[in-house]
Amino acid sequence: MAELDVQVVASDHAVWSGAAKSVRARTVEGDIGILPGHTPVLSLLAEGELVINPVEGSPVNAKVTGGFFSVDSDQVTIVADEAELTQS
Repeated sequence: MAELDVQVVASDHAVWSGAAKSVRARTVEGDIGILPGHTPVLSLLAEGELVINPVEGSPVNAKVTGGFFSVDSDQVTIVADEAELTQS
């Protein structure tokens, strides 16, 4: 089964990293959902919720503000101005 390699960092610390089935985030152009095999994307993050569905375990939720969202070859990199894990 294909999976995404996800890295989430804030300006001053690592937030989450691991293998995931999907990622959903809010960009300045609207919400975006990423599954394995997605075409390359580079977008600016908007303030909102980030939801990661890991390969194992329950969804990971984070509140993010600003930054950018990059997808290339099943590698998802999210660099947020601020990011904080929240309860689902």
